[in-house]
Amino acid sequence: MLTLGLSGGLSFAHEEMYDIPKNFTHDGAAVLVEDGEVVAGVEEERLNRIKHSNKFPIEATRFCLARRGVDIDQVDRIAYYASEEYCNALLGRVRLLTGGALPRVDARTLLAAKLGEGLGRRIDRDRIVFVPHHQAHAASTYLLSGYDDSLIVAIDGSGDFLSGLVAVGTGDRIEVLSTFPEAKSLGNFYVAVISLLGYGVFDEYKVMGLAPYGDPARYRAQMSALYTLLPGGDYEIHRDRVGALAQGIEVRRRGGPFTQQHRDVAASLQEALETIVMHVLRHQREVTGKSRLCLAGGVAHNCTMNGKIAYSGLFEGVFVQPAAHDAGCALGAALHVCLAEGALGSRRRLTHVFWGSDVGEDAEIEAELSAWSRFLSHERVEDLPGRVADILASGAAVGWAQGASEFGPRALGHRSILADPRPAANKDLINAMVKKREAYRPFAPSVLEEDAREYFELPPGQDGFPFMIFVLKVREDRRGVLGATTHVDGTARVHTVSQQANPRFHGLLKAFKDRTGVPALLNTSFNNNVEPIVDSAHDVVTSFLTTGLHHLAIGDYIATKRDFTWEDVATLALHIPKYVRVDQIRRFVAMDRAATVFELRNTYDAGLRVSVSPDVGEALMRADGSRSIRALLAEAGADEPARARKAVEEIEGLWSQRLVSLRPLGAPRAAAEGDGRWSQRLVSLPPLEM
Repeated sequence: MLTLGLSGGLSFAHEEMYDIPKNFTHDGAAVLVEDGEVVAGVEEERLNRIKHSNKFPIEATRFCLARRGVDIDQVDRIAYYASEEYCNALLGRVRLLTGGALPRVDARTLLAAKLGEGLGRRIDRDRIVFVPHHQAHAASTYLLSGYDDSLIVAIDGSGDFLSGLVAVGTGDRIEVLSTFPEAKSLGNFYVAVISLLGYGVFDEYKVMGLAPYGDPARYRAQMSALYTLLPGGDYEIHRDRVGALAQGIEVRRRGGPFTQQHRDVAASLQEALETIVMHVLRHQREVTGKSRLCLAGGVAHNCTMNGKIAYSGLFEGVFVQPAAHDAGCALGAALHVCLAEGALGSRRRLTHVFWGSDVGEDAEIEAELSAWSRFLSHERVEDLPGRVADILASGAAVGWAQGASEFGPRALGHRSILADPRPAANKDLINAMVKKREAYRPFAPSVLEEDAREYFELPPGQDGFPFMIFVLKVREDRRGVLGATTHVDGTARVHTVSQQANPRFHGLLKAFKDRTGVPALLNTSFNNNVEPIVDSAHDVVTSFLTTGLHHLAIGDYIATKRDFTWEDVATLALHIPKYVRVDQIRRFVAMDRAATVFELRNTYDAGLRVSVSPDVGEALMRADGSRSIRALLAEAGADEPARARKAVEEIEGLWSQRLVSLRPLGAPRAAAEGDGRWSQRLVSLPPLEM
């Protein structure tokens, strides 16, 4: 039985008119399951290049079908990650937000229509199964845990009018015991408080990283006023009292500096979350008698909390589904349907999530690298792990792209940026050259599974942590050795690597150990601060060229940047991504003078507006992917060298922000790249204040 699981919104990357905002739907994905076995899975963001994509996962669906070699007519069930009642209510809410502009349509009809439009086929509505959101979360973790008997807890922001559930798994049966209403949402509670720190949705993990720098006692009393622990493992959340906490601190503006006050708020919030969750778990452990725990839901990405649970001794084993957020619901929805229809097959412990796009065979990689020969040199090497280990030991940072991409938010050795974990300064090095993120945030260590216990205090009976989703204690005598990956509180978000699950990355770690005596590397996701993790060879090369990385290891090849100039960049073809549009606006710049200005906008963030110069704007309006930047600027009358150089450098900056795409002339386009279409809005705006 083939089951396609889906999560995400209901518009395509180039559409925006009636799109459901990201606070309603996000992290779209598609997963194809055959008799309970995952055969393909990828998040839509990896393909359409929109972080936390709220678009319909059509590219992800196409990928899954192609990888299995089937078309949609051969899929038995299409599982969507929310109840039909909830989806219909959501569509009604969107109709209200759009003033009735969205046509009146039910969720089943709309889902079949969008899937059919994207695949060019008529979709039988009866093949669509709506799976309640938190039941999808529950299935995604228990059915991949390898446990035959377990407590199951899903905790997130909201979904299906709820914020979580408690269930028990016994054999091939999942029984829901209770649910949490939205009023008790721990995800929404966390987001409400981090707004005081200048953060919002999708920033929760940043606050988790800030917390160890603070003292939870300073705001413990005020934070305790925001929740009440009740008998029977119950609790209440008082989000209406967050304003009182704001009265006692200096609210941080987004992008502003952090004070000790902010660090202390983060610490007390993290402590409060852990207190509430442990209160629930202790009660459920007692009443169910279950000695194992399965976790899912967005809150289960709080790796510090997961580590505290693992160390608590409350459970003999703890399994956290690695894509615990909403993308994992595509996986869970498919597994839920397999379970319901008796097509689950054998259940085994999940060992890897390498279900995405392959970076390419040698010939494909060679073609991509050769196309960029003006910008990089490359060579094929026989002993890639050995060569890369030498490079890393010399102090360089390497982009590492191998095999199929990972499903979920973590780079687990297939799409990673790697560095020597020993010098503490390497954390700042990676931040400066690639990530451009807050200096306090830690990087994770990847370690040989067989050596992990020598470096980390692993909970009894748990030796493998393959998904980088538990924060564990670094042994005190090893903290100086792992200077770049040990956090201020002596912990690290550990990723253990086995030879069986990830042989090439294991080989690299072994080669690094042979040279340095240290069986670990600093590992962070291969992307800059504005894009999803790289997926294709083109994504890999783009990220490499627009960051400060020293070397690239892709397939069996190692690449190094050449010194290139603006004139070299001017030879590249200019594309507009599907999710970006160029607006040409006529506005008054003085009381008696109007001018044309150009702005870049996108279809997923209504607040984003990037102004560009007239020369660049004119070039973008002409861009169709078939002509070089130089030719486009010449058509716009901007071919004088100094003027052209300024425009090219501006375009290069937009490339780094992923607002434009550049390719060597004649190279094939990626799915996320547009075809030169744009919208022009000629708007008369009031004069600027003089």
